[in-house]
Amino acid sequence: MREAEVSNKQIKEIEIKNKDLIIQFYFDENLLLNKQNKSLLFRLRNTDTVISFPFTQVASLNGYGVYETAVDLNIYNKDFSQKAIWDLYIQLGDKANKKKYRLKSNKQSYALVYYLFEKDHSLFTPYTTKEGGISFKTAPPYILAGIDEASLQKDGTVYLSGYSFYPLHNSLQNGNIKRTLIVSNDLNEKKFRYPVKGKIRKDLTEKYGCGLNNYDNIGFETTINIKECLEHNRAVNLRFYLEFSFSDSDAADHITSPRLSYQPFIHENSQSKVLKIGKSKKKVTLKATKQRGFLTVSASVFYLNQEIQERIRRIFYKWKQANKIVVVYKILFQLVGYLPVKKKSIIFESFLGKQYSCNPRAIYEYLKEHHPDFDMYWSVDSRFIENFEEKDLVIVPRFSLKWLFKMARAEFWVSNSRLPLWIPKPKHTTYLQTWHGTPLKKLAADMDEVYMPGTSTEKYKENFLFEARNWDYLISPNAYSSKIFRSAFRFDKKVIESGYPRNDILYDQATKDNMDELRKKFNLPLNKKVILYAPTWRDDQFYQKGKYKFDLELDLKKLKKELGNEYVVILRMHYLVAENFDLTPYKGFAYDFSNYEDIRELYLIADLLITDYSSVFFDYGNLKRPIIFYVYDIETYRDKLRGFYFDFEKTAPGPLVKTTEEVIDYIKNVDNMEFTEKYTDFYNTFCYLEDGNASSRVVKEVFLK
Repeated sequence: MREAEVSNKQIKEIEIKNKDLIIQFYFDENLLLNKQNKSLLFRLRNTDTVISFPFTQVASLNGYGVYETAVDLNIYNKDFSQKAIWDLYIQLGDKANKKKYRLKSNKQSYALVYYLFEKDHSLFTPYTTKEGGISFKTAPPYILAGIDEASLQKDGTVYLSGYSFYPLHNSLQNGNIKRTLIVSNDLNEKKFRYPVKGKIRKDLTEKYGCGLNNYDNIGFETTINIKECLEHNRAVNLRFYLEFSFSDSDAADHITSPRLSYQPFIHENSQSKVLKIGKSKKKVTLKATKQRGFLTVSASVFYLNQEIQERIRRIFYKWKQANKIVVVYKILFQLVGYLPVKKKSIIFESFLGKQYSCNPRAIYEYLKEHHPDFDMYWSVDSRFIENFEEKDLVIVPRFSLKWLFKMARAEFWVSNSRLPLWIPKPKHTTYLQTWHGTPLKKLAADMDEVYMPGTSTEKYKENFLFEARNWDYLISPNAYSSKIFRSAFRFDKKVIESGYPRNDILYDQATKDNMDELRKKFNLPLNKKVILYAPTWRDDQFYQKGKYKFDLELDLKKLKKELGNEYVVILRMHYLVAENFDLTPYKGFAYDFSNYEDIRELYLIADLLITDYSSVFFDYGNLKRPIIFYVYDIETYRDKLRGFYFDFEKTAPGPLVKTTEEVIDYIKNVDNMEFTEKYTDFYNTFCYLEDGNASSRVVKEVFLK
């Protein structure tokens, strides 16, 4: 594996030597310091059954420890030979205070890493899950196969080379086997068949061979005409399989492999050619699928303009990666900014182009309904473009050439977070900063210390205030926020004290019919209440600059046991938190909606909110529903990381608790949590402007003036 791909909680290598399964993985050495109880767990999926094994450190690499464990599969024959899936975790701590960490795959091929149980001939093999975890499955015998070399030629032919092996049959040694490549068209399931010929692969024996295993003869190669597999007038994807036909029995037996995998990290990520198929030109691309690494060939109608734009975008992306583009881009931006303004054109951006959400979304939707004469575009981070598809939006990839021209000539910018410092705002552009929350935690210039990676306290404040000077308008949800915004952002221009546009929906659509429709949309049970857990991030918990982590301190196992008959839980993590939580053990009870962009809809379906110091409770307070504050680290957060603008313990409109047990107790007695005088004071201080018309007030002030 390349060193660049080394990361925490990741598999380094898996191999099987005779009857020993050997697993090596990377883990943060600091987390293991002074840990007496630590083990590698095999957990039987959807159950509480686990088998644990000790591990030891064998090396260090790129700042991580390399750890190893060995499992004698002969001893654990009864456990692993049953048809099942086992997920791998690292567990630290004792029974009273233990944490589990899911092990991630390194996305290498495990095609020939297997163990064959003698009793029922089932196969025990590692594989990469859709979420990128590493798991083992026990299944009936199947063909182990993969592609490790593929090339797309200008004449439409594709050369493929790979390996295939059926553990229960040694016909490859005797030549009593016929192998056929099957290409499947996903439009109509039509199949195309191509013969393959053998290829000597001594490299496979060197890498995977052990004991009596010899893989010299399991290689194959073939060349196919891809044009005949493609539809003439439709976009299409091709899938690849391998069929074995055995001729050493009375009647020939046929078995087909699973879909063939391909290893793009060995070769270039994709290969594309423009081919004439029928009467039209098509762009044909050979690549591996992102999640599972399956070989695929896709074809779509070729448009020259799109191709030119895409090539320019790739060139600019490479320049940006090399830190060369910023200077060029800034100069070009300034030059384009001298061109005449595009009247009534608006660029919207939410959370750095990652979401279609928050106040920019609410303003956009109001303008689209009531003032459709505006030309409106969404600035989108290309890595998150799927969040914007099928929403009837005009999107512009962030930092593309098209984006540069649209941004530099736009009459309005609308954003809820800071734009990059290097972007020069043209004189003709009005910049509306909507921000994204009512402040509890200290902001910008009001912060005493900054614990974020890659910056210092002074540098952070300097950069923040530099960008804030470009803002022409700033939205505020209440008088309390207006005062803080002026101080924290050193903002002396127009503050629009309107309420937050994103909260209009909480007054317009908070009906039972809408709530039921949303629950159906999310596949949530209608006969159970919904708990929304939405904590914030911690400045000092991070992997690296821009990548924060979050340890789930709320014990979902206890919640499910005590509340599962009456409730389900929705997790909505802060957009800065880069964690994937394995909720498999809580299927049907806990749901991860961290990547669902519109938290407003989650507010509407939630019967109660669990949060900590996140500003979500200011928005949710508009619904006058119960809120529980799970603040297990309040002393550290309040006194070290951020500091609060007011006495949180006295003002919070709900109980403050530090343990999962306390959370459960309050939920069980939620019917007795009345809308108290404390909640009334909170509502009158922070929510008094919210009435469903904030978007209208902002539009009149900024766009219709």
